[in-house]
Amino acid sequence: MITGVYSDDMKKSLCILFSLLFFIGSLTGQTVDTIEVFSKKMERDIKNLVILPAGYNRQDTIKYPVLYLLHGVQADHTSWTKVIRKELPDDVTKYNMIIVCPNGENSWYLDSSVNPASQFETYITKELVESIDNKYKTIPSSLARAISGFSMGGYGALRLAILHPGVFGACGSMSGAVDFRPFPKVYKLSSQLGGYATNKKRWDENVIINMTNKLKPKTLSIIIDCGFEDQFLYVNGQLHQSMLNKGIQHEYIVESGGHDRKYWNKAIVKQLQFFFGFFNKSN
Repeated sequence: MITGVYSDDMKKSLCILFSLLFFIGSLTGQTVDTIEVFSKKMERDIKNLVILPAGYNRQDTIKYPVLYLLHGVQADHTSWTKVIRKELPDDVTKYNMIIVCPNGENSWYLDSSVNPASQFETYITKELVESIDNKYKTIPSSLARAISGFSMGGYGALRLAILHPGVFGACGSMSGAVDFRPFPKVYKLSSQLGGYATNKKRWDENVIINMTNKLKPKTLSIIIDCGFEDQFLYVNGQLHQSMLNKGIQHEYIVESGGHDRKYWNKAIVKQLQFFFGFFNKSN
């Protein structure tokens, strides 16, 4: 063992060194919170994952834009970081934003007319957004909020942004189920909308392709992404064409890939870049 006596200058140098190492370490550490938000509409707590960029706790005067990321059927609030993209905590620092991943269950992010315990449109657009803005250092404006998701989450993100343009200024979809009518039994929609045979009008009204008439040019920044081998490619192409016909500006991406986490892992990077550009331009 080697021992020694340190001079005052050496002690000062070591203190400075350890302080610098601590400071650098704090820059590389992101925070991932799991929080519960009470829904008055559903009278229960809902879990959410919140990812904060490195340095968030130090920079008291800086406020951040927020991206809400929605999951698909049979997934939950942890799916984005555990299954789709484990690097997401690093991404929030790179793109300087907060990411919120709510547990949307198998709700399709609707206020269900047949299930009072599933009112996720109100939860996300009102209760969750208000709670996040109150708890974290956010920029409380639609110009600093975006929403996206995969599969059911892609559907939910587009629908919520179209119906609530005052809440979200940008939206995206990855492999979005923008028309679920060809798959009435596969994605548990009857538990939210009732059976298709007896509720055809309700189903038709909630298809994204039938909502494009609610979109006005230049009100939302939109990015849509779908794989060549995805079962939803055809309906995404129909949505793309419908938006072109109506003069709705959007970015449409089709690349090799299927309806799977490998594709979404790549797609989310492009969407993060898109939303980063939107936030910088708007703020």
